[in-house]
Amino acid sequence: MLLSLSWLREFVPYEGTAAELGQALTMIGLEMDGLFRPYERLRPIVVGHVLECARHPEADNLSVCRVDVGDDVLDIVCGAPNVGTGQKVAVVKVGVALPTGGIVKKAKLRGVPSNGMLCSEYELGLSDEHDGILLLEGTLPVGASLPDALALDDEVLDIAVTPNRGDCLSVLGLAREVAAMTGLPLTMPALRMVESGPDCSKDIRLEIADPNLCSLYHGRIIEGASTRKSPARLRYRLNAVGLRAVSNLVDVTNYILMELGQPLHAFDLDEVRGGSIIVRGAEQGETLVTLDGQRRALLPSDITIRDAERVIGLGGVMGGLNSEITEKSSRVFLECAVFNPLAIRKTARRLSLHSEAAYRFERGVDQTGAGYALERAAAMMAEFSGGYVRTGLPKVEPLPWTSPTVRLRRRRAESLLGITLEKGFYEETLSRLYCKVREVALPADAEQTGSDQEWDVVPPGYRRDLTREADLIEEVARLYGVDRVPPSLPKVSRLLERVGEPESRHVFLGRIKRWAQGAGLHEVINYSFVSHRELDHLAGEDGARTNERISIMNPLNDDMNVLRTDLAPGLLRSLSNNLTQGANSVGLFEVATVFASELASETTVREVPRLGILLYGARFEQAWPQSAGDMDYLDLKGLLEHLFSSFTLPEADFILADNVGPSVKKCFPAWLSPCVRVDVRGDCVGWAGRVRPTAAESYHAKKAVWMAELDLDRVLSLRRDGAGGFVRLPVFPPVRRDMTCIAGPTITAGMIVEEIRKLRSPLLVSSHLIDYFEPDGREERNLTFRLIFRHAERTLRDEEVDKQRDAIAASLQKSLPVQI
Repeated sequence: MLLSLSWLREFVPYEGTAAELGQALTMIGLEMDGLFRPYERLRPIVVGHVLECARHPEADNLSVCRVDVGDDVLDIVCGAPNVGTGQKVAVVKVGVALPTGGIVKKAKLRGVPSNGMLCSEYELGLSDEHDGILLLEGTLPVGASLPDALALDDEVLDIAVTPNRGDCLSVLGLAREVAAMTGLPLTMPALRMVESGPDCSKDIRLEIADPNLCSLYHGRIIEGASTRKSPARLRYRLNAVGLRAVSNLVDVTNYILMELGQPLHAFDLDEVRGGSIIVRGAEQGETLVTLDGQRRALLPSDITIRDAERVIGLGGVMGGLNSEITEKSSRVFLECAVFNPLAIRKTARRLSLHSEAAYRFERGVDQTGAGYALERAAAMMAEFSGGYVRTGLPKVEPLPWTSPTVRLRRRRAESLLGITLEKGFYEETLSRLYCKVREVALPADAEQTGSDQEWDVVPPGYRRDLTREADLIEEVARLYGVDRVPPSLPKVSRLLERVGEPESRHVFLGRIKRWAQGAGLHEVINYSFVSHRELDHLAGEDGARTNERISIMNPLNDDMNVLRTDLAPGLLRSLSNNLTQGANSVGLFEVATVFASELASETTVREVPRLGILLYGARFEQAWPQSAGDMDYLDLKGLLEHLFSSFTLPEADFILADNVGPSVKKCFPAWLSPCVRVDVRGDCVGWAGRVRPTAAESYHAKKAVWMAELDLDRVLSLRRDGAGGFVRLPVFPPVRRDMTCIAGPTITAGMIVEEIRKLRSPLLVSSHLIDYFEPDGREERNLTFRLIFRHAERTLRDEEVDKQRDAIAASLQKSLPVQI
């Protein structure tokens, strides 16, 4: 919200500086993002008085002027057709920079010296008018700086308004805040509207089909209006706050929008057919050409303004081209309405029509103040256009605004704020915010029951955000000064997770991140939006699961037109960024949500948290003292095994995609080859593998890229189901036995480990591969496994362990084609 300081002072007699005001507003929750002076470049430009004006002796289209600028009289050659003797003009002296660029220098034009320049509004940056020089009022003092002489809005604050404070999207709204903060009086602009002519209340039939879409609609009729340029003061003020002046009738609606926060729209009444205005949802397949010349396809959820025959406006968003105000317009219907914020938000975002009006309707406007805004706008239109306001007010209000009554308890407020305030402070503060406050009579035993002082508070209509007791307490804290509340630490016991309670998803995801950081990986955070092109490239010709994708209706660009279905695109882009910066060893992780279409669910979207891991390049950034080598599948698998071990989950099985059926293989990520499925107790929790070289090369990867993705919802479910419970620490020592199996190429280490598990030996704690050897010229491989035995209550004897080891060896030779 751009706030002109001089405009604010028309409501509140604030005498501080703009910087002080910005600091004060920031401290009450309205942060100042910036302070700028839109007319600072006009300061060296002065008011001049044309003493003489004669035709140039050598050019018919030039004039030679003698201009008094206060401290000198300058000879200036001017080519404007409207320059004349006795005029007050804007003069740029020699050596002064023009706002539009360039520096004025001494010159000779057709032999006549020129020591300055007389400027048009375009050259001053005030508007697009360049047909002639700017003519000023005759009462302005000669030699005065132009911004001071014209009383331009020379200081503008950029205030960041949070979505719940739509009431602050106007000069009036911020003036209320300043008045409440400083105790200064608030003065509303005088309302000088005069009605004349016959009553027009029945001339326009108003109808609202659905009160939930529009709770109020009323209007004024202005007759005899002429479309012309707005007064300079109004045009320059709109320019200062970033709005372009169009015409007197349109400019008034923009002026009221910025001043009072009420969007208005002006229709050419001669283009409204049938004497009717109907507010209802659009029909399927209807279209409307809006004021920007674009044909818009409408949906039943869009609010339309219609006459008896057609759509003439998109309610709360933009008017229709078929009823716009033109130079020929003389009869105006001025609309003032209150539309459903949710409906406006959906329409504006779907059509990418983010107008100033829609921005305010989305956050809610003041229904109780709509009448005042309409009357002020109608009076200004009549004044600036030479017309008159017809008697009567066409109006329909199916849902009158009713403010809620909120109970405020002093004891509760002090509990939340942690400070004790004077009893009168609550009532005084809320009254300054224009709330109606009534103290509640408490019973005689109130203090014994924990009650102290209570009020029933009715907030004003423009404060839609005040609906709960906590909202009122926040208002008291804001005006007291949050910076004045002393800091205090909460009780530590409240921060600790209670022992025995199920681990929440939030806590679990935080633990996953801390594990990954401890494992030496670097966290990345990527956008949830990717491109169809990138997903298609990763998936290849046969692997694109387009039916699961959720496209963005109004993407920021083509690189962000679909919600990600996997973490791989973001991780690979992060890898590419690191490689272009010269990294030779990259280990990344991301904990984030992926999205897939699920029409059976209420939201039609399935959101799943995942852990993505990416490894690339050298295992160690420096070779010495470690041995040189690049990361490979065993590094990736080791990280996953460490994760399951850290979270006390059972050991995972890693199943190669080549060893599963075609129907299951289709579910594997197409960009990983080779790829393994990660199973825990038969439940698939993710994938791991190498990114296809053709895909990796497009991200500047010259070496193998290893990736894994785990479904963290499934991992958390396994954890909650007790898959990895607490195990008492061992007291007695383990006994280790190594066993080498000679196996053919069809027998994998996993098959041997699985057979050992099936034996369910009561003393066997774990078994894992510790060595691998493949003799030259032979297909057999030597796989050495380490078996660890332990008894929970005593020390094992060698003969007991040997007996168990021999039983395992005999079972393996019987069930698998291996030799021990």
